[in-house]
Amino acid sequence: MQVRIAVAYHSGYGHTAKQAEAVAAGAGKVADTEVSLVSVAELNDELWATLAEADAIVFGSPTYMGGSSAAFRTFVEATTTVWQQQQWKDKIAAGFTNSGSMSGDKLHTLVNMALFAAQHGMLWVGLAEFAGWNSSTGTPEDVNRLGGWLGAMAQSNVDASPEDAPGDGDLRTAEVLGRRVAETAHVHALGRAAKRDAATV
Repeated sequence: MQVRIAVAYHSGYGHTAKQAEAVAAGAGKVADTEVSLVSVAELNDELWATLAEADAIVFGSPTYMGGSSAAFRTFVEATTTVWQQQQWKDKIAAGFTNSGSMSGDKLHTLVNMALFAAQHGMLWVGLAEFAGWNSSTGTPEDVNRLGGWLGAMAQSNVDASPEDAPGDGDLRTAEVLGRRVAETAHVHALGRAAKRDAATV
């Protein structure tokens, strides 16, 4: 059964775009999964059509001043018609974010994304990985080195180019989230198909 995943993100300087690519790469490793990487910087018919057709949407934004970017918020507020028509109800949802500081209040951005998804009736998928880099043997290359579970967190030094940041550990974390979303979307799709088949018997 084919499943469609959309990674809908905004990136201010390229770091969050790199994280988005890692999420898409992880989802794409699951068989029978079609992945679309779409920027929400431009709200056009193609974007809305891609999101409407998706079985799962992974939202991404940098964290600026303790919240998502203005461009991402513009996208959020433009979904009113989608919400009124319940177009995304029961789709799988997840989120990721990047900031310059280790904490950077990234959790606040992910909480807002999860609330946004809940208002649309979506089903949120978090990160199911033990925290890394929390012992003397840990390293910055560990998966989930920032210890977040609501979504994938990444940190990029403010003077680093997108070629150098986020680091490998954070990109692998994003990849793991993408894969989990795709696997969950497949399970959900099979369950819905079974329920539909049972109703016709």
